[in-house]
Amino acid sequence: MPRAHRRVPRTPGPLRDTLTLVGLPLLAALALPAAFAGGGTRRWFGGRAESQRAEAQAAKDAAAAAFYELDTAQRDLRISIETITAVDDSPAARRAVDGFDALGRRIDEASHRYIDAVDAHDLDRDDLEASAASRARGELTAAKEELGRVKQELDRFADGLGPLLGKAETQLARLAPAVERARQALLAASQALDAVRASGLRADDLAARLAALSPELTKLNQGAGRHGVPQTLERAERVTREAEAVRVEAERLPERAAEIDHRLVSLRTRAQALTTRSEQVEPVLSELRRRFTAACWQDLQHVPGIATENVRRAEAKLAEARSARDEQRWPDAMSLLSTVRALLNTTDEAVSAAGDRLHRLNAVQKDPQREIERTRFAIRDAQRLAMAGRNTPDPRHARPLDDAVARLDRAITTLEGRHPDYWHFLTETEAIRQAVARVVGLIREERGAGH
Repeated sequence: MPRAHRRVPRTPGPLRDTLTLVGLPLLAALALPAAFAGGGTRRWFGGRAESQRAEAQAAKDAAAAAFYELDTAQRDLRISIETITAVDDSPAARRAVDGFDALGRRIDEASHRYIDAVDAHDLDRDDLEASAASRARGELTAAKEELGRVKQELDRFADGLGPLLGKAETQLARLAPAVERARQALLAASQALDAVRASGLRADDLAARLAALSPELTKLNQGAGRHGVPQTLERAERVTREAEAVRVEAERLPERAAEIDHRLVSLRTRAQALTTRSEQVEPVLSELRRRFTAACWQDLQHVPGIATENVRRAEAKLAEARSARDEQRWPDAMSLLSTVRALLNTTDEAVSAAGDRLHRLNAVQKDPQREIERTRFAIRDAQRLAMAGRNTPDPRHARPLDDAVARLDRAITTLEGRHPDYWHFLTETEAIRQAVARVVGLIREERGAGH
């Protein structure tokens, strides 16, 4: 950085002239006051010397102005570089620092040239000769021009920092609001937690999560100067998110407790209803055994035992969930209730399967033709679609549809004899309709792509 030029004080003119009087003859001394007419202390050497002195002084003033202009620009640029390095550690930022250091060396060289020129010439000397003033003017002008060239280099360099500086300033502008948002989020979470506790709910897990954020708040308060701007921004945003999550959960906790209470009652009622329904499975199985072949019901043999075991496990989990609720272990209570619901869903499906099986078998035994026609209709509808706009069907469509016709014929034959396997018939016709539906989907997909 350029340093201000300091001059060694010279002996004041009046004092110097006074010292000269001591050794002068009386007449010379009496004649000297005329030299002080108008208050000046400088001897008169002629117009040309004074003109050269004035030009040299003007060159000195211009060089000084260029010096301080460069100094100011360098200070401003240093602030920009410090702003960038506080935020950015990318290769581009490191190159900017290296470029600034190189410019600093150029500035030092130009500044030393200016200072040397100033130190080499005392333009206030009374006996300053015109040639000395002319040399001073030339050296000071050259120094000023060099300072100007370096200033132009500095300006070009500063212009090239625009994108880096803009990015850095944007992040710095985000810093204070981000830290403040984090503080406010922590405060809001703390207040929400206090309100929940005042209502009689402990919320220990939320309190632990909030306490874990305390060291992060300490680092935020220590500032970006210690921990870095990007790191502080990331920390502030993370603290804001986590504190906001704690606040939201704290505010929802009374509602969550009420929801758990409701689900405890609802699932207990459902378990009791399933206990009653599971007791009806055995009579259904008895009728299936009496009226239909073993293939129609043997996969349902274990339903009563499974239903009883599942209901028993569900009731045990409900008791655990009640204890967790009373102890205000909210995550444990919710997890246990989810397990209970899954057990009851499985039981409900198993119990329903027995009754549904009997219903479907009764229907097909009474009127198998209805199932046959339903399947044939699906096949014929697919065949019409396959032939639409064509003289011959695409083999990729025709072959599976022909197979479906053959499968239906074979399924119909299973109904012959004294003990028809109605369940095989029902599962086979359902499988045929699914295969036909896949062909229909393929045809529509291909025609849609063609359009």
